[in-house]
Amino acid sequence: MEKNFTIALVGNPNCGKTSIFNALTGSRQHVGNWPGVTVEKKEGTVRFNGDEISVIDLPGAYSLSASSEDEIVAVNYILQEKPDVVVNVIDSANLERNLYFTLQLIEMDTNVIIALNMTDEAVKKNIFINTAKLGDVLGVPVVTTVATKNKGIRELLETSTAMKVKPGRPVQPDYWQTMNRESGALAEALLEEGIAGKESANLVAARLLEDEAFARTQIAGCPTLEKLADKEKDRITSRFGLEPGIYLADQRYTFIGQIIRDCVRRETPPQKDLTEMIDRVVTNKWIGIPLFFVIMFLLYQITMGLGNNALGGYVDSAFGILGRYVSGLLVNAPVLAQSFVSDALIGGVGSVLVFVPMMFTMYFLISFLEDSGYMARAAYVMDRLMNAVGLHGKTAVAMIVGSGCNVAGIMSTRTLDSRKDRMIGILISPFISCSARLPVYALFAGAFFRGKTIGIIPLAGLVIFSLYLLGIMVAVAAGKILSETLFKQEKSYFVMELPPYRLPTLKSLIRHMWEKTESFVRKAGTVILGIVILIWMLSVFPVGVEPGSAESLLGKLGTVIAPILSPAGFGSWQASVALLVGIGAKEAIIATFGLVYGTGEGMLGAVLAQHFTPLSAYAFMVMTLLYSPCAATIGIIKKETNSIKWTLFSVLYSLIIGWIAAVLIFQLGSLFI
Repeated sequence: MEKNFTIALVGNPNCGKTSIFNALTGSRQHVGNWPGVTVEKKEGTVRFNGDEISVIDLPGAYSLSASSEDEIVAVNYILQEKPDVVVNVIDSANLERNLYFTLQLIEMDTNVIIALNMTDEAVKKNIFINTAKLGDVLGVPVVTTVATKNKGIRELLETSTAMKVKPGRPVQPDYWQTMNRESGALAEALLEEGIAGKESANLVAARLLEDEAFARTQIAGCPTLEKLADKEKDRITSRFGLEPGIYLADQRYTFIGQIIRDCVRRETPPQKDLTEMIDRVVTNKWIGIPLFFVIMFLLYQITMGLGNNALGGYVDSAFGILGRYVSGLLVNAPVLAQSFVSDALIGGVGSVLVFVPMMFTMYFLISFLEDSGYMARAAYVMDRLMNAVGLHGKTAVAMIVGSGCNVAGIMSTRTLDSRKDRMIGILISPFISCSARLPVYALFAGAFFRGKTIGIIPLAGLVIFSLYLLGIMVAVAAGKILSETLFKQEKSYFVMELPPYRLPTLKSLIRHMWEKTESFVRKAGTVILGIVILIWMLSVFPVGVEPGSAESLLGKLGTVIAPILSPAGFGSWQASVALLVGIGAKEAIIATFGLVYGTGEGMLGAVLAQHFTPLSAYAFMVMTLLYSPCAATIGIIKKETNSIKWTLFSVLYSLIIGWIAAVLIFQLGSLFI
């Protein structure tokens, strides 16, 4: 009979936990190299020896003393959901730091297995672990794994299945037993009050003795428990001369030190470590930030040169051939049917799909930077910039994640500990140039700046890079103003681990590239298609008007908005409607232009050149960068802030900033051109 049970994967950030999740379940969950990439639990299933196993990938955490939202998710899942088996994934090359979390799990009588991951990297560093002795000391099974090469995964499943049938009995460290009286009294009280169940009472008691902030909220409003917790803490402080949290941390690290001496053999490491050598350059306080911007500049140059100009031309030509072929087939069809197919489908959605090769190129390069470990360094060097303007360093992580998608950037703010830092991160993330805006940049840059250079530097790529840079500058400036006005609070600090550099596998890069581009294509076939159909309907009614003219409902709507945008240099009703539609999805801006200008044969850039100047085109791109977040981003802002007020504030203040920036660029530029 098929049995069902649950495995929870826990561990420090960058320990390879998500790689093990992928190897176990075959999931295509993305693997990143900075803390916070997994901000919610991810679930997959695997069938093994007749068992249906549910595998939960929990956010990375350094300890059970949760502070940020992602750590709270991990701790509370273990506490409340009580998984059958907890697989504690450990970075073999950083055993000392990882074992702190392990000891906390053992103290709580968790049914734990240690997955000693990345053992190949430990060997490269001449670190050799006696796994049998480590298992004996801790009283838990130890399985060696190299998740990226699928090594040890079957053994991990076999051990988990055995642990479900016959739970292990971890060895309780001596230091924990000295506190049994205090923790036991508190656990009993928690049971009596119904705050915790039998399985979780010890864990909650331990968290209270360590004065963990989130645990205190669980007994808020219960004076008896609050007084008892304080009493037992004072008793421990009096007995050991240290507060419980400090005493336990000291004892754990003392115990870990003994484990390392008994179970780990370190041979003389190589004189030069590649990671350290590279980091001396990429994290240098003088070189780090300029190098980051140089790398991003090259990324956009390659994306434009190879992805858009070279490969994109083939897709452009294909849609031109398709447009002419379909027009021939529909020559006797009703005018509205011809307009729908040619203008809405080919002219609208087709004009977006032309940029698929560019998205492939960009996501391939970004995946390489992520998987190699460089993006963690980018967050580290950006921390200095964040601190210089009074922002939290982890805001840099949200900004870098947001360059792929603002929704993901906003969700990554869950790793921030304080409400102030989270709110600022949420409100400035939409200013970061995301992949949805890139096709708009590419369209205008190709139409107005292709073939032009400054010295030997192609101007089109430079223009797009300047927009990326401008987005960062505006986000940082907005964050500084918000931190000094609406969110005054004490300074917070950024701690982050830098993983070793790794050479990404081609399979992994292609998988990530396809996953992200697939979502772009899927969006074009669903959200953007729906928007285009709506825009097309507005463009052909009322009956009798010329489709896509100023007399249509669409034209009248754009005419109302156009005067507001006129000072920015693009006061046409077509541009007004495109920006309005862009609030739904930024990619839809291109589809709207394709529809209102009636071009479905790869000629959109040439048509735009008749309605914009290079200066007004750049102002339009700046407006696209800074004005209102897209509908998906607005939705996630509402979810993360749980506030309509802050959601409306985000939309309105970004609209104002976008308009002011576009007007300034056009008006000031007009003085010199």
